[in-house]
Amino acid sequence: MRSDVEVFQSALESMREEVNQALKDLIDHEVALGAGEVALEAGRVLNAGGKRLRPLLFLLAYRLAGGTQQDEVMPLALAFELIHTATLVHDDINDDARQRRGIPTIHAQTGQAKAVIAGDWLFVQGFGLGGRYSEQIVTVIARCCANIAVSEYHQLDHVLNLATSPEDYLSIVRGKTAGPFAAGCYAAGLVAGLEEEQAKGLERFGMELGIAFQLVDDLLDLRGDERMGKPRGADVYEGKMTLPLIHALTLSHGANRERLSQLIEHFSDEDFDELMTLLERSDSLDYAEILVRTHLERAQAELAAFPDSDAKSMMLVITDIVKERHA
Repeated sequence: MRSDVEVFQSALESMREEVNQALKDLIDHEVALGAGEVALEAGRVLNAGGKRLRPLLFLLAYRLAGGTQQDEVMPLALAFELIHTATLVHDDINDDARQRRGIPTIHAQTGQAKAVIAGDWLFVQGFGLGGRYSEQIVTVIARCCANIAVSEYHQLDHVLNLATSPEDYLSIVRGKTAGPFAAGCYAAGLVAGLEEEQAKGLERFGMELGIAFQLVDDLLDLRGDERMGKPRGADVYEGKMTLPLIHALTLSHGANRERLSQLIEHFSDEDFDELMTLLERSDSLDYAEILVRTHLERAQAELAAFPDSDAKSMMLVITDIVKERHA
Protein backbone atom coordinates (compact mmCIF):
# COMPACT_ATOMS: atom_id res chain seq x y z
CA MET A 1 0.00 0.00 0.00
CA ARG A 2 1.37 3.41 -0.97
CA SER A 3 2.10 6.03 1.67
CA ASP A 4 0.28 9.38 1.71
CA VAL A 5 3.45 11.06 0.44
CA GLU A 6 3.61 8.68 -2.54
CA VAL A 7 -0.07 9.35 -3.30
CA PHE A 8 0.50 13.11 -3.24
CA GLN A 9 3.67 12.80 -5.35
CA SER A 10 1.66 10.83 -7.90
CA ALA A 11 -1.02 13.52 -7.88
CA LEU A 12 1.65 16.17 -8.44
CA GLU A 13 2.99 14.21 -11.40
CA SER A 14 -0.52 14.08 -12.91
CA MET A 15 -0.84 17.84 -12.49
CA ARG A 16 2.58 18.31 -14.11
CA GLU A 17 1.43 16.27 -17.11
CA GLU A 18 -1.65 18.51 -17.41
CA VAL A 19 0.56 21.59 -17.40
CA ASN A 20 2.94 20.05 -19.95
CA GLN A 21 0.06 19.23 -22.28
CA ALA A 22 -1.38 22.73 -21.93
CA LEU A 23 2.02 24.25 -22.79
CA LYS A 24 2.38 21.97 -25.82
CA ASP A 25 -1.12 22.90 -26.99
CA LEU A 26 -0.30 26.59 -26.62
CA ILE A 27 2.83 26.30 -28.77
CA ASP A 28 1.00 24.19 -31.37
CA HIS A 29 -1.75 26.82 -31.50
CA GLU A 30 0.74 29.65 -32.04
CA VAL A 31 2.54 27.69 -34.76
CA ALA A 32 -0.80 27.08 -36.47
CA LEU A 33 -1.44 30.85 -36.35
CA GLY A 34 1.82 31.42 -38.22
CA ALA A 35 4.32 32.20 -35.44
CA GLY A 36 6.79 29.89 -37.19
CA GLU A 37 10.39 29.52 -36.05
CA VAL A 38 10.15 31.82 -33.04
CA ALA A 39 7.38 29.68 -31.55
CA LEU A 40 9.15 26.45 -32.48
CA GLU A 41 12.43 27.54 -30.87
CA ALA A 42 10.69 28.87 -27.77
CA GLY A 43 8.67 25.67 -27.60
CA ARG A 44 11.79 23.54 -27.98
CA VAL A 45 13.19 24.96 -24.74
CA LEU A 46 9.82 25.28 -23.01
CA ASN A 47 8.92 21.65 -23.65
CA ALA A 48 12.38 20.20 -22.96
CA GLY A 49 11.48 19.43 -19.37
CA GLY A 50 11.53 21.33 -16.14
CA LYS A 51 9.90 20.88 -12.78
CA ARG A 52 6.96 23.22 -13.56
CA LEU A 53 7.06 24.35 -9.93
CA ARG A 54 5.62 27.79 -10.69
CA PRO A 55 2.40 26.63 -12.40
CA LEU A 56 2.06 23.72 -9.96
CA LEU A 57 2.34 26.03 -6.96
CA PHE A 58 -0.12 28.44 -8.56
CA LEU A 59 -2.70 25.68 -9.10
CA LEU A 60 -2.20 24.25 -5.61
CA ALA A 61 -2.41 27.68 -3.97
CA TYR A 62 -5.61 28.30 -5.95
CA ARG A 63 -7.09 25.05 -4.64
CA LEU A 64 -5.89 25.78 -1.11
CA ALA A 65 -7.67 29.13 -1.29
CA GLY A 66 -10.92 27.41 -2.23
CA GLY A 67 -10.77 27.75 -6.00
CA THR A 68 -12.57 25.07 -8.00
CA GLN A 69 -12.43 26.26 -11.64
CA GLN A 70 -8.98 25.03 -12.67
CA ASP A 71 -9.67 25.28 -16.40
CA GLU A 72 -10.45 28.99 -15.99
CA VAL A 73 -7.16 29.76 -14.24
CA MET A 74 -4.84 27.40 -16.15
CA PRO A 75 -3.83 30.22 -18.56
CA LEU A 76 -2.65 32.27 -15.57
CA ALA A 77 -0.66 29.29 -14.28
CA LEU A 78 0.98 28.95 -17.70
CA ALA A 79 1.76 32.68 -17.75
CA PHE A 80 4.20 32.27 -14.88
CA GLU A 81 5.96 29.36 -16.62
CA LEU A 82 6.28 31.30 -19.87
CA ILE A 83 7.72 34.32 -18.07
CA HIS A 84 10.12 32.05 -16.18
CA THR A 85 11.28 30.43 -19.43
CA ALA A 86 11.76 33.86 -21.00
CA THR A 87 14.15 34.77 -18.19
CA LEU A 88 16.07 31.53 -18.78
CA VAL A 89 16.48 32.32 -22.47
CA HIS A 90 17.83 35.79 -21.67
CA ASP A 91 19.98 34.41 -18.82
CA ASP A 92 21.58 31.94 -21.21
CA ILE A 93 22.50 34.78 -23.56
CA ASN A 94 24.05 36.83 -20.75
CA ASP A 95 25.97 33.80 -19.46
CA ASP A 96 26.78 32.43 -22.94
CA ALA A 97 25.46 29.08 -21.68
CA ARG A 98 25.49 26.47 -24.41
CA GLN A 99 23.06 24.00 -22.84
CA ARG A 100 19.82 24.18 -20.88
CA ARG A 101 17.90 21.12 -19.67
CA GLY A 102 20.33 18.94 -21.58
CA ILE A 103 19.72 20.51 -25.02
CA PRO A 104 21.36 23.39 -26.92
CA THR A 105 20.23 26.85 -25.82
CA ILE A 106 18.38 29.00 -28.33
CA HIS A 107 21.30 31.36 -28.94
CA ALA A 108 23.64 28.37 -29.41
CA GLN A 109 21.22 27.01 -32.01
CA THR A 110 20.07 30.14 -33.86
CA GLY A 111 22.29 33.03 -32.74
CA GLN A 112 21.94 35.77 -30.18
CA ALA A 113 19.63 38.07 -32.15
CA LYS A 114 16.97 35.40 -32.65
CA ALA A 115 17.33 34.21 -29.05
CA VAL A 116 16.59 37.71 -27.75
CA ILE A 117 13.45 37.79 -29.88
CA ALA A 118 12.40 34.31 -28.70
CA GLY A 119 12.79 35.40 -25.08
CA ASP A 120 10.76 38.54 -25.77
CA TRP A 121 8.09 36.41 -27.46
CA LEU A 122 7.81 34.21 -24.36
CA PHE A 123 7.46 37.30 -22.15
CA VAL A 124 4.71 38.69 -24.37
CA GLN A 125 2.88 35.36 -24.47
CA GLY A 126 3.01 35.12 -20.68
CA PHE A 127 1.85 38.68 -20.21
CA GLY A 128 -0.91 38.13 -22.76
CA LEU A 129 -2.27 35.18 -20.80
CA GLY A 130 -2.16 37.18 -17.58
CA GLY A 131 -3.95 40.05 -19.30
CA ARG A 132 -7.12 37.97 -19.49
CA TYR A 133 -7.70 38.56 -15.79
CA SER A 134 -8.41 41.57 -13.56
CA GLU A 135 -6.40 44.78 -13.47
CA GLN A 136 -5.09 43.72 -10.05
CA ILE A 137 -3.67 40.50 -11.52
CA VAL A 138 -2.10 42.38 -14.43
CA THR A 139 -0.43 44.70 -11.90
CA VAL A 140 0.93 41.70 -9.96
CA ILE A 141 2.46 40.24 -13.13
CA ALA A 142 3.83 43.60 -14.28
CA ARG A 143 5.49 44.20 -10.91
CA CYS A 144 6.90 40.66 -10.95
CA CYS A 145 8.42 41.17 -14.42
CA ALA A 146 9.83 44.58 -13.48
CA ASN A 147 11.44 43.13 -10.35
CA ILE A 148 12.99 40.33 -12.41
CA ALA A 149 14.56 42.90 -14.74
CA VAL A 150 15.86 45.04 -11.86
CA SER A 151 17.39 41.99 -10.19
CA GLU A 152 18.95 40.75 -13.43
CA TYR A 153 20.53 44.17 -13.87
CA HIS A 154 21.71 44.14 -10.27
CA GLN A 155 23.19 40.65 -10.70
CA LEU A 156 25.25 41.78 -13.69
CA ASP A 157 26.76 44.50 -11.50
CA HIS A 158 27.86 41.81 -9.05
CA VAL A 159 29.57 39.41 -11.48
CA LEU A 160 32.99 38.65 -9.96
CA ASN A 161 32.32 41.35 -7.36
CA LEU A 162 34.05 39.97 -4.28
CA ALA A 163 32.47 42.70 -2.14
CA THR A 164 28.97 41.31 -2.75
CA SER A 165 27.18 41.05 0.59
CA PRO A 166 24.55 38.54 1.77
CA GLU A 167 22.07 41.43 1.60
CA ASP A 168 22.95 42.03 -2.06
CA TYR A 169 22.49 38.33 -2.74
CA LEU A 170 19.08 38.16 -1.05
CA SER A 171 17.89 41.28 -2.86
CA ILE A 172 18.73 39.67 -6.21
CA VAL A 173 17.15 36.33 -5.27
CA ARG A 174 13.95 37.95 -3.99
CA GLY A 175 13.42 39.71 -7.29
CA LYS A 176 14.69 37.15 -9.77
CA THR A 177 13.95 33.69 -8.35
CA ALA A 178 11.69 33.91 -5.32
CA GLY A 179 9.60 36.82 -6.59
CA PRO A 180 7.86 34.81 -9.34
CA PHE A 181 7.07 32.03 -6.83
CA ALA A 182 5.56 34.65 -4.51
CA ALA A 183 3.66 36.48 -7.26
CA GLY A 184 2.13 33.24 -8.55
CA CYS A 185 0.92 32.14 -5.12
CA TYR A 186 -0.42 35.63 -4.38
CA ALA A 187 -2.24 35.83 -7.72
CA ALA A 188 -3.74 32.39 -7.09
CA GLY A 189 -5.16 33.56 -3.78
CA LEU A 190 -6.63 36.67 -5.37
CA VAL A 191 -8.38 34.88 -8.26
CA ALA A 192 -9.75 32.33 -5.77
CA GLY A 193 -11.34 35.17 -3.81
CA LEU A 194 -9.18 35.36 -0.69
CA GLU A 195 -9.00 38.48 1.43
CA GLU A 196 -5.82 40.50 0.97
CA GLU A 197 -4.08 39.35 4.17
CA GLN A 198 -4.74 35.67 3.43
CA ALA A 199 -3.41 36.13 -0.11
CA LYS A 200 -0.35 37.85 1.38
CA GLY A 201 0.24 34.70 3.45
CA LEU A 202 0.45 32.70 0.22
CA GLU A 203 2.79 35.34 -1.19
CA ARG A 204 5.08 34.95 1.83
CA PHE A 205 4.99 31.17 1.40
CA GLY A 206 6.14 31.53 -2.20
CA MET A 207 8.90 33.97 -1.29
CA GLU A 208 10.35 31.73 1.43
CA LEU A 209 10.13 28.63 -0.78
CA GLY A 210 11.77 30.49 -3.66
CA ILE A 211 14.71 31.62 -1.53
CA ALA A 212 15.23 28.05 -0.32
CA PHE A 213 15.02 26.81 -3.92
CA GLN A 214 17.80 29.19 -5.03
CA LEU A 215 20.01 28.23 -2.09
CA VAL A 216 19.63 24.58 -3.07
CA ASP A 217 20.57 25.50 -6.64
CA ASP A 218 23.72 27.15 -5.28
CA LEU A 219 24.64 23.95 -3.46
CA LEU A 220 23.88 21.72 -6.45
CA ASP A 221 26.02 23.90 -8.71
CA LEU A 222 29.00 23.26 -6.44
CA ARG A 223 28.34 19.59 -5.74
CA GLY A 224 27.16 18.67 -9.22
CA ASP A 225 23.80 17.27 -10.27
CA GLU A 226 23.14 15.95 -13.78
CA ARG A 227 19.42 16.73 -13.33
CA MET A 228 20.24 20.45 -13.60
CA GLY A 229 21.10 20.03 -17.27
CA LYS A 230 24.25 22.14 -17.01
CA PRO A 231 27.86 21.38 -16.04
CA ARG A 232 29.02 21.41 -12.44
CA GLY A 233 30.34 24.80 -11.36
CA ALA A 234 28.58 26.72 -14.14
CA ASP A 235 27.75 29.57 -11.76
CA VAL A 236 31.37 29.84 -10.60
CA TYR A 237 32.62 29.92 -14.21
CA GLU A 238 30.10 32.68 -14.97
CA GLY A 239 31.28 34.77 -12.03
CA LYS A 240 27.99 34.59 -10.15
CA MET A 241 28.38 35.33 -6.46
CA THR A 242 26.37 32.56 -4.84
CA LEU A 243 25.79 32.46 -1.10
CA PRO A 244 28.44 29.81 -0.25
CA LEU A 245 31.09 31.93 -2.00
CA ILE A 246 29.91 35.13 -0.30
CA HIS A 247 29.88 33.45 3.11
CA ALA A 248 33.36 31.98 2.63
CA LEU A 249 34.79 35.33 1.52
CA THR A 250 33.23 37.00 4.56
CA LEU A 251 34.71 34.51 7.04
CA SER A 252 38.09 33.88 5.40
CA HIS A 253 41.13 36.02 6.20
CA GLY A 254 44.73 36.43 5.12
CA ALA A 255 46.15 33.83 2.77
CA ASN A 256 42.92 31.78 2.70
CA ARG A 257 40.84 34.75 1.53
CA GLU A 258 43.46 35.78 -0.99
CA ARG A 259 43.55 32.27 -2.46
CA LEU A 260 39.75 32.02 -2.48
CA SER A 261 39.57 35.33 -4.34
CA GLN A 262 42.08 34.06 -6.92
CA LEU A 263 40.11 30.85 -7.45
CA ILE A 264 36.85 32.72 -8.00
CA GLU A 265 38.37 35.27 -10.37
CA HIS A 266 40.35 32.72 -12.44
CA PHE A 267 38.35 29.52 -12.02
CA SER A 268 39.12 26.28 -13.89
CA ASP A 269 38.22 22.60 -13.54
CA GLU A 270 41.53 21.85 -11.86
CA ASP A 271 40.62 24.21 -9.01
CA PHE A 272 37.39 22.49 -7.96
CA ASP A 273 38.79 20.35 -5.15
CA GLU A 274 40.70 23.28 -3.67
CA LEU A 275 37.64 25.53 -3.87
CA MET A 276 35.48 22.94 -2.10
CA THR A 277 38.14 22.54 0.61
CA LEU A 278 38.09 26.28 1.30
CA LEU A 279 34.28 26.35 1.35
CA GLU A 280 34.18 23.43 3.76
CA ARG A 281 36.86 25.02 5.95
CA SER A 282 34.62 28.06 6.43
CA ASP A 283 31.49 25.87 6.91
CA SER A 284 29.88 27.74 4.02
CA LEU A 285 28.06 24.72 2.60
CA ASP A 286 26.68 23.85 6.03
CA TYR A 287 25.61 27.47 6.49
CA ALA A 288 23.68 27.39 3.20
CA GLU A 289 21.98 24.16 4.28
CA ILE A 290 20.91 25.76 7.56
CA LEU A 291 19.38 28.65 5.61
CA VAL A 292 17.55 26.19 3.33
CA ARG A 293 15.92 24.58 6.36
CA THR A 294 15.12 27.96 7.93
CA HIS A 295 13.36 29.33 4.86
CA LEU A 296 11.45 26.09 4.29
CA GLU A 297 10.27 26.12 7.91
CA ARG A 298 9.05 29.69 7.41
CA ALA A 299 7.22 28.62 4.24
CA GLN A 300 5.56 25.73 6.03
CA ALA A 301 4.53 28.03 8.89
CA GLU A 302 2.59 30.25 6.46
CA LEU A 303 0.47 27.25 5.45
CA ALA A 304 -0.56 26.66 9.07
CA ALA A 305 -3.16 29.42 8.68
CA PHE A 306 -5.07 27.30 6.14
CA PRO A 307 -7.25 24.27 6.90
CA ASP A 308 -5.91 20.82 6.10
CA SER A 309 -6.58 19.67 2.54
CA ASP A 310 -4.97 17.66 -0.23
CA ALA A 311 -3.70 20.90 -1.78
CA LYS A 312 -2.02 21.89 1.49
CA SER A 313 -0.47 18.43 1.82
CA MET A 314 0.90 18.62 -1.73
CA MET A 315 2.38 22.06 -1.07
CA LEU A 316 4.11 20.62 1.99
CA VAL A 317 5.37 17.74 -0.17
CA ILE A 318 6.89 20.33 -2.53
CA THR A 319 8.77 21.92 0.39
CA ASP A 320 10.13 18.45 1.20
CA ILE A 321 11.12 17.89 -2.44
CA VAL A 322 13.07 21.17 -2.42
CA LYS A 323 14.79 20.15 0.82
CA GLU A 324 15.69 16.71 -0.50
CA ARG A 325 17.15 17.97 -3.82
CA HIS A 326 20.54 18.56 -2.21
CA ALA A 327 20.45 15.69 0.31
